[in-house]
Amino acid sequence: MKTFTKSALFLLWLIPMSFFAQSSVSGTVTDAGNGQPIPGVNIIIKGTTNGTSSDFDGNYVLNGVNNGDIIEFSYVGFIAQEFPYSGTSRIDVALQEDAAELEQVVVIGYGSVRKKDLTGSVTTVTADDFNQGVNASPDQLIKGRTAGVTVIDNGGAPGEGSTIRIRGGSSLNASNNPLIIVDGVPLDPGPGGTRNNLNSINPNDIESFTVLKDASATAIYGFRASNGVIIITTKKGLNTDGKLKFNYNGNVTFSEIVDKIEALDGNQFREYVTANGSQAQIDLLGTENTDWQDEILQNAVSTNHNISLSSGWDWINYRVSLGLLSEEGLIKTDQLDRTSLSANIRTKFFDNHLRINTNIKTAIEDYTYATTNIGAALGFDPTQPVFQDNNFGNYFQWLDGSGNAIALAGQNPVAALEQNDSRGLIFRSLGNLEVDYKFHFLPELRANLNVGYEIASAKTENVTSANSVANAARTGNDSFSRSQQKRENLLFDFYLNYRKDVEDLNTTFDVTAGYSYQKFLDSGSNFSRGFDLVEIDNPFNNPREVLLGFFGRATISIADKYIFTGSFRRDATSRFSGLENQWTNSPSGAFSWNAHNENFLKDSNLISQLKFRVSYGVTPQQSIGDATPSLARILTSDPQSQYQIGQEPDGTPIFISTGLALPYNPDLTWETTTQYNVGLDYGLFDGRVSGSIDVYRKETEDLLFLAALPSGSLSNEDDVNLGNLTNEGLELSLNVTPIQTENLRWQIGGNITFQKGEVTELFAVDNPNFEGFFNTGFVGSNINIQTVGFAPNSYWVFEQIYDANGTPVEGAYVDRNNDNIINEKDKYIYRKPAADFFYGFNTILDYKNWNFSMFWRGSVGNYNYNFVDAGSNGRRILNFQNTLSNTTTDLLQSNFFDGGVDRFSSDYYIQDASFLKLDNISLGYTFKNFLNYKNIDMKLYGTVNNVLIITDYTGIDPEISSGFDSTIYPRPRTYQFGVNLDF
Repeated sequence: MKTFTKSALFLLWLIPMSFFAQSSVSGTVTDAGNGQPIPGVNIIIKGTTNGTSSDFDGNYVLNGVNNGDIIEFSYVGFIAQEFPYSGTSRIDVALQEDAAELEQVVVIGYGSVRKKDLTGSVTTVTADDFNQGVNASPDQLIKGRTAGVTVIDNGGAPGEGSTIRIRGGSSLNASNNPLIIVDGVPLDPGPGGTRNNLNSINPNDIESFTVLKDASATAIYGFRASNGVIIITTKKGLNTDGKLKFNYNGNVTFSEIVDKIEALDGNQFREYVTANGSQAQIDLLGTENTDWQDEILQNAVSTNHNISLSSGWDWINYRVSLGLLSEEGLIKTDQLDRTSLSANIRTKFFDNHLRINTNIKTAIEDYTYATTNIGAALGFDPTQPVFQDNNFGNYFQWLDGSGNAIALAGQNPVAALEQNDSRGLIFRSLGNLEVDYKFHFLPELRANLNVGYEIASAKTENVTSANSVANAARTGNDSFSRSQQKRENLLFDFYLNYRKDVEDLNTTFDVTAGYSYQKFLDSGSNFSRGFDLVEIDNPFNNPREVLLGFFGRATISIADKYIFTGSFRRDATSRFSGLENQWTNSPSGAFSWNAHNENFLKDSNLISQLKFRVSYGVTPQQSIGDATPSLARILTSDPQSQYQIGQEPDGTPIFISTGLALPYNPDLTWETTTQYNVGLDYGLFDGRVSGSIDVYRKETEDLLFLAALPSGSLSNEDDVNLGNLTNEGLELSLNVTPIQTENLRWQIGGNITFQKGEVTELFAVDNPNFEGFFNTGFVGSNINIQTVGFAPNSYWVFEQIYDANGTPVEGAYVDRNNDNIINEKDKYIYRKPAADFFYGFNTILDYKNWNFSMFWRGSVGNYNYNFVDAGSNGRRILNFQNTLSNTTTDLLQSNFFDGGVDRFSSDYYIQDASFLKLDNISLGYTFKNFLNYKNIDMKLYGTVNNVLIITDYTGIDPEISSGFDSTIYPRPRTYQFGVNLDF
């Protein structure tokens, strides 16, 4: 009986277990469009980690499948498919190409276009491709990520901005900055006090950057786009199920000093002064060995917290976010605290005919500015102590025999930090209301209205202590200054868009026409109270500029193969006088051929994309420094500069304001850039290999330049149109996915840009002996020259003579014209600041829940003028009998004592600044269904930035946007640890 019972129970247990018996399934995955096998398809049992991938022939075998399991097939560029398993041993799958992928929409000027319909040179960088690590400012997210685009941060200060160049810029003296547009609003440069006009945009809120590079893509924006366009799109709420989505991204960052300027230490300094100085100077030496750079520098800690909430239904979506950044600088007292708020609401009405999109982004930047720099620390005597008993806050200062501060002496760098309190508070708000209506009676026609604003106000204050060198010797009072500024940027855009698919012709017509108006206003005041307690208050209110334009664009796409685009814009500006100069035109045309859609390539196993592009366009430029350079104006004196002409009967003085005629050029006109572009976009092996090739040429005419004027003019210099310039280049990008399986994905990407610029004509001066125009440098030296046949800003220097040991001979230069006289006629063109080519490459490795990335960046052929070393000589140390100053260790190499002004023009200081940087390394791990809660993912990550620099440059960092190295704020090496939580 017991045996029977056990047997029966076993059978009862075995029967249901048979339903859970595991099996295997196999099959082949093919492309539904051409029947070709697809390798690397991810095949997984939904809700588990059990999966596999298809081999090179599209075959797969999946083990451990139970009845009722859902098997999911997915691959990049195709629609994922799911199949319930019901015991069959074979499942063959034909994946359909993802229409959303094929129809991917790219934001362009005044609208958007399907990626396959692009005719211009346009690159989009999405959040998945952003640089990792410390990116307090949005521009850092795309550094090195796009061919033809350089992003060089201007130093390591908290919130520091960058110099951005697209295809090298187009001008000599006018702006070379690209137009930056955030959610449809073109940005204003921003008020004083902020280090970066992009700081009001939280990088955590950004969805993508779209870079418009050629004139076909940029001409629709007219004269503002002569240096390219960057369109920033922020994140939106996407979910429509009414559920609340939460994200938290927080991190802590530790920053350390990578390198310092090599200054003489205390022992080297004493040795030099003892050997070369007078007895009075030797007697000034102290006994300390103070590293003044160490005294003002610190390792820093920063934190960043970002929270976002989003939700929505079919008719409305929203996303709100809060960001809190606290960033310490490497220089003591330097600090940025930023609070940013962002909100987006999107609504749809009348069966999606009416769409309203509202964006608001607001930020408050609270700065504490460091009031000294590395240069000040470099130059202070290293044999002196930081502190000393005196009447100047007990900081060591150079004093005369009566205990008074010596006026021409350098100030103690630590005192300069701690006896000055300099702060800035910047409020900035950016927003727009976009209304898009699709007409009921003609759904192919849309009307779009975009009303935007940007308001920025800044207040900066500085208090200098009563016992500082500046105040203690006078009245012993604090001095105070305050500057307040408000800038307003108001925008009104309206356009109509008509898009019609004509099936009988297999052709699509897309036509846009519109109007744009933008106005800029400035107002504010400057207040100061000196040590003598005299107060000065100067308010100002200036309408700065008005811009308006009419634009149109037409695109014709035939059979998704042949695409023609043409655009035209007519702009006006308030900068120029006279109707003939105030208006300008921006035409463009482009053609692209999607060769992969031709019958002879449609079934290709090798080529998945092959597009040829050609474009032409003209974009003007008017952004010279002065807002009204062609209008006659009189500058009236402030109340402190009035002239007394008599007095009232009661003895009250009568004052009148004096006037100064300002320079102006009524003939000033537009600088114009014509650009040609030929491009190729390609994809191989179903997109596993992809990239682009672009060749461009830019020709700029009527260059705007601030040039020297002849004697007798109203001013020493004025704005003129003086010549022509060409820029040409080759851009290559490549992305490869060598491995793509269920658990492992390896991506490699890179880009390289070859560039060349040349001044081709200077017609402002008719003189065969004319050398060129100079960017005036320092102490009378002209280092950068603009001259025909050479690159812009080339160095104009003497050729240094060296002795048998390779040591430069002081004051000895090559007599290049053999007239036995060394003068300006012996100078020559030597090197340039711009690189011959620059590049970036990265690798991303995903293994299960692990993610690793590494990014490198570099340039070749760029040279810096090392002004830090150019100031290194014995006279700098021994120039006075009552004070001493320090210099760099280059003095021990050159042994220069004076050399005069000419020394600054020696090619000895033009140094190769080519470099290779390991920008960042990042490692992260994602916990899926964290703590067994569904829909909760947590990622822990760590990133190191500014990891490694390989260069021959002798300065602390070779990456100087202008090529002029006069000491930059040190860029730190940072270690970041963070968490990202989604649910």
